[in-house]
Amino acid sequence: MMSEDISELKNIVEAALLAAGEPLTIDRIISMFPADSQPSREAVGEALTTLARDYEGRGIELKRVDRSYRFQTCEKYAPWIVRLQQERPPRYSRALLETLAIIAYKQPVTRGDIEAIRGVSVSPEIIRTLLEREWIRQVGYRDTPGKPALFGTTRQFPEYFNLSSLDELPPLAELRDLETIGRQLDLRIGADGASQPRTSVGMVEGQSVAPAGSDAVVPVPQDPTSSAPSSAQKESVTSTMSDAPHAQPPYPKREEA
Repeated sequence: MMSEDISELKNIVEAALLAAGEPLTIDRIISMFPADSQPSREAVGEALTTLARDYEGRGIELKRVDRSYRFQTCEKYAPWIVRLQQERPPRYSRALLETLAIIAYKQPVTRGDIEAIRGVSVSPEIIRTLLEREWIRQVGYRDTPGKPALFGTTRQFPEYFNLSSLDELPPLAELRDLETIGRQLDLRIGADGASQPRTSVGMVEGQSVAPAGSDAVVPVPQDPTSSAPSSAQKESVTSTMSDAPHAQPPYPKREEA
């Protein structure tokens, strides 16, 4: 495309991202144009790259989340932006954040898997809260007696925590890292009001959650925009979890509120 064409396309993309109210994929951007004058994926990609450069060093940035794009306020300005909020960001318990971290790293997992890793019972209220926040979803059932539900993260999870993909999660070298990761998630929650602008853009088609190990899974209807870790990350985390000394609790599980 000619430079003037790219410039005009960039302006159209910019306007669309600001007006959409949700993250937009390249395919969604292309679909805005008439069939006989649709730009190529390469042209839209070039327009997005140019647009991102235009916003460098400003209070707003163009962020890629999974395979979608959106405008958002820069995280470094969260201490000022958060003062505009009428309500304080919610605070979540360590148990909830560690449960969320386990699901993100080892998905798909059952509630029993989480309890075995943490060594304590997981309150149904924790699972309910994570489901209501739309950070996790039920992805199927394990094909074992009782058919326990399997949980994985949603497409909203990386979007809320400002992750381009689950590959950006910090490495889980040891089981005790869960506490550190939980604190990092809590910090991201605290800045959420500033880091997640109201002019978000379309969330893209994510990946469905695949079963870990040899567990057979009975699937439930899949959200085509869910996210899952890369296979390499999943294998690494699965190995770490299975080798962890607390994978099987050495003491009776205690109830946790």
